[in-house]
Amino acid sequence: MKIFLVGGAVRDRLLGRPVSDHDWLVVGATPEAMVARGYLPVGRDFPVFLHPETREEYALARTERKSAPGYRGFTVHAAPDVTLEQDLARRDLTVNAIALPAELVNADGSFDPTSDTLADPFHGQRDLRDKVLRHVTDAFREDPVRILRVARFAARFHDFGVAPQTMALMREMVAAGEVDALVPERVWQELSRGLAETRPSRMFEVLRDCGALAVLLPEVDRLWGVPQRAEHHPEVDTGVHLMMVLDTAARLQASLPVRFACLMHDLGKGTTPADVLPRHTGHEKRSVELLQQVCERWRVPVDIRELAEVVAREHGHIHGSGSLDAAELVRLLERCDAFRKPARFAEALLACECDARGRLGFEDTAYPQRPRLLAVLAIAAAVPTDVVARAAQQAGATGPKIGEAIHQARVEAVAAAAASPG
Repeated sequence: MKIFLVGGAVRDRLLGRPVSDHDWLVVGATPEAMVARGYLPVGRDFPVFLHPETREEYALARTERKSAPGYRGFTVHAAPDVTLEQDLARRDLTVNAIALPAELVNADGSFDPTSDTLADPFHGQRDLRDKVLRHVTDAFREDPVRILRVARFAARFHDFGVAPQTMALMREMVAAGEVDALVPERVWQELSRGLAETRPSRMFEVLRDCGALAVLLPEVDRLWGVPQRAEHHPEVDTGVHLMMVLDTAARLQASLPVRFACLMHDLGKGTTPADVLPRHTGHEKRSVELLQQVCERWRVPVDIRELAEVVAREHGHIHGSGSLDAAELVRLLERCDAFRKPARFAEALLACECDARGRLGFEDTAYPQRPRLLAVLAIAAAVPTDVVARAAQQAGATGPKIGEAIHQARVEAVAAAAASPG
């Protein structure tokens, strides 16, 4: 039995990047032998075991043969006669098909990156040096999830390019309908990971280049070529603007929900002719409708979906909030459910700031709407609603009338603060 460190841990160590997880490959062993050594079997689709002490995953060397459409359509063969090179050959990219004998790995998981004992039959080290994402073998075409993985890696290693042969293969897979067989859970898993990377725009550039974006997110794909004009901003392509907004969110280290909201906020501009008009274009309602379709299709988590809906519906009003009076400001806060969910409202404001700064020449422009609206929320939220409610009840108010009294008290508080000197 021979054990190797494989995959991302080797790749990232060679790149000088932090390593958090270690994947181990076992060659020449049987499941029975692993259990006899105290390893705990956990693999459902193929033999994977947890180390009895470290709880890290150890997978038996295996080969895979395509037996049905989609990413689940594989017949797995794991046996002692499967060689290291055979296992590496089934992996997606050459940079992920490098292995190192376990005995050369230090206790903390580090190793000498110059070691000449690295197993690299598909020249992954060369592609790391040349900054190329290249498929290992033609077996790449058998798993459509790999298209999403390549796009995600492009977002992480944003100075890497996709090899022309790999891009051509991905286009063939899209044309053959392989992407249509992807299940929602895997699509969302890869999209969310890509959104969380340092340059999320690269993921969508790669997906668009191979044609997969038009299949997975046609609502986003059709934004390219749609002009967008906003007050005091030059006219730009909406798709290009969207990518700048995403990268601004990454630069500001925004959370995944904020980044998803940035991606979804302008979907209606792909279907609304009035988009060429300044500011309020009427596309917000359509954006929310399209967003809901996307979230249903890919089973986006509820909290992420709800923030995206607030941003899609209200970003125009938030951008223009400087001209709103006290009553309009409080109604905006109420529509955003800011009193019950202030943290979510703060994230909505951050998404709007990313939208405003996601244009050439405006990357470092201040966005006063964000601190101003947070201050307005603090003032309105400080109103003692229990006192107001009791006074309204004593005056004979019931039901909605009590809510109206609280609303009016908040409006008066915001108006008084605005009128106060300094």
